[in-house]
Amino acid sequence: MEMQTQLSKSISQIQVEKYKHHENSVGSNLMTIQITTKYRYNMMQKERIETLCRISIQEACKRHKIEIVILEVLKEHVHIIVDCPRTMSVAMLMQIIKGLSAYLLFRICPNLRKRYPQGHFWSEGYFCEGCGSDFEKALEYVKNQKLHHSS
Repeated sequence: MEMQTQLSKSISQIQVEKYKHHENSVGSNLMTIQITTKYRYNMMQKERIETLCRISIQEACKRHKIEIVILEVLKEHVHIIVDCPRTMSVAMLMQIIKGLSAYLLFRICPNLRKRYPQGHFWSEGYFCEGCGSDFEKALEYVKNQKLHHSS
């Protein structure tokens, strides 16, 4: 229960600019994303792999100026809300997050190749939806995923 209270406090402190001002445009590009491990294996069951997965996604996003609002890593899938550059397509966003994070993850933890010899850590599909107008609802959904999946 204490962890839930701490999580609620840290989530309530998340502040996101409604709109970003760029040279020739104003707007937001908040996206809610869910990606799943290939074959839905519980790869992030161990804390070490969960941490490495989190780090690889954060690094992939940082390299391409994708701001992570919230990132929840569960046993076989990940929920993320990101604010990506307005010039980036959804396909490019997903290619960066899934492709680069998998590449980094396999470099950090080569033993994962035993489970995924072809180098495909994430499943082919994904969920990606803009959440600009329903940001609070999307944030609540993502922050409650650990509670939802623990029961």
